Amino acid sequence: MAEKVVVGMSGGVDSSVAAYLLKEQGYDVMGATMQIWQDEDNITMEHEGGCCGWSAVDDARRVAFRLDIPYYVMNFKTDFKKYVIDYFVDEYLHGRTPNPCIACNRYVKWESLLKRSMEIGADYIATGHYARIIKLENGRYTIRNSVTVEKDQTYALYNLTQEQLAHTLMPVGEYTKDEIRKIAEKVGLEVASKPDSQDICFVPDHDYASFIEEESDTKCMPGNFILEDGEVVGKHKGITHYTIGQRKGLGVTFGKPMFVKEIKADTNEIVLCENDALFTKEVIVENVNYMAVESINEPVRLIGKIRYSHKGAPCVVEAIDQNTIKCTFDEPQRAVTPGQAAVFYMDDYVYCGGVIK
Repeated sequence: MAEKVVVGMSGGVDSSVAAYLLKEQGYDVMGATMQIWQDEDNITMEHEGGCCGWSAVDDARRVAFRLDIPYYVMNFKTDFKKYVIDYFVDEYLHGRTPNPCIACNRYVKWESLLKRSMEIGADYIATGHYARIIKLENGRYTIRNSVTVEKDQTYALYNLTQEQLAHTLMPVGEYTKDEIRKIAEKVGLEVASKPDSQDICFVPDHDYASFIEEESDTKCMPGNFILEDGEVVGKHKGITHYTIGQRKGLGVTFGKPMFVKEIKADTNEIVLCENDALFTKEVIVENVNYMAVESINEPVRLIGKIRYSHKGAPCVVEAIDQNTIKCTFDEPQRAVTPGQAAVFYMDDYVYCGGVIK
């Protein structure tokens, strides 16, 4: 009897082809789109599109029909609000820059979807992520880089658990984006040329500050821009408008480029500096998820990525305690941002990762 897999279908080309590939491999495939929006007026949803709007549901349903697989819409609104939106808002209010996609992956796309899928008798869940799952000689599962560097999504998946990885399939990681689009064209999927979704899906207008005020009923008050020595040099609009390394949109001029170095939520101050002061070698990382190993017992040389677009740089990682590690880069790295993920690789797979403190 064929093993059953629920494919999380976003209506995009990647998850659509994932469903097709798994069916070709002999799995008993079902498609499911996660309904995660809070305010579902049709106009907003249709205009926004994204990975879980009405248009995504329509596209995914059409693909499922074309592939002749069962299709369901599963409601995870409560989980999305708790683990993604509330977390996103709280982090910004505390002066940190969150990564909601990582939280969504761990707690909604995996934890919630896997639980629901197991309840209906599935053996696995699958997604259209550009990554690969491998089992190491030590018996642990980890995420390996996809064959395409440009689309690799391992950084956003560092927080998955061993249990989740053991019940996950990622067939798209073996292909380039062009190959995936060609497969979609070959089998007649309408989404073959659909553009990729961009940015944070639940803030379609990119106005994070207004979204945070609306969600939290908290009015972010203006405060002081200060230099590293404490000198007040201007007024900011509210801490939710800024992130580490930001230069544009400060609203003050100095005759030379100035950047956000630190956001002090407790005093409502933003520290500005020149570019050179944005570089640091040492990074403290907390809430560590160990993937390739159970723990770090002695210093280990790895490649560290401090943001999604970061190419990665050589470093030494050592444990402070089971939940906290210290990373020392060989060369100083620019604009290390509290709240963002730091993900560490050995060879081409994820060793561990956590949140920059």
